[in-house]
Amino acid sequence: MDDAQIVALFLARDESALRHAADAYGTRLRRLAERICGDADAAEECLNDAWLDAWNAIPPHEPRTYLFAFLARITRLRAIDRRRSDARQTGGAELVPLTAELAACLPGGEDAAAAADGLQLSRAVSAFLRTLPQQRRVIFLRRYWYMDSVAEIARRFSLREGTVKTILFRTRNALKSYLIKEGYTP
Repeated sequence: MDDAQIVALFLARDESALRHAADAYGTRLRRLAERICGDADAAEECLNDAWLDAWNAIPPHEPRTYLFAFLARITRLRAIDRRRSDARQTGGAELVPLTAELAACLPGGEDAAAAADGLQLSRAVSAFLRTLPQQRRVIFLRRYWYMDSVAEIARRFSLREGTVKTILFRTRNALKSYLIKEGYTP
């Protein structure tokens, strides 16, 4: 069953939409949540919450051509929230060291202006990613969206880990330059 058909079931409020979505994407979404949470049980809870969120979000959203991305975003946000919550309760570190890798590239701040600027920043990062060759873009996304390890990325692309680290370093620097050119300051 394709994405449009699954979304049509969601829109018709047919509960079989959840089963079809789970059949199509459940394994990949669970793996994403496990990478972020670091725990299979927590990942399963996040995924269950993500299914409920998807049920409540479709409608009004109609992700007929991007269902996996839609579900992955929901799952990822649930897993990040869970990881942060667990870290607060245990006094542990927040999320993953990956945030430090990108901190030098992206503007920060918790003020209202920074929050309002988030959508524009998101568009700028997306525009930057579209300028990259496919392999560099996928490597960047595998690392910072799917949170794959450098070793996993190296295996996936048959590259040395050092090569992957170099690609990521250069891509982060290029992103920083691009954002500065667009008027953002790190």
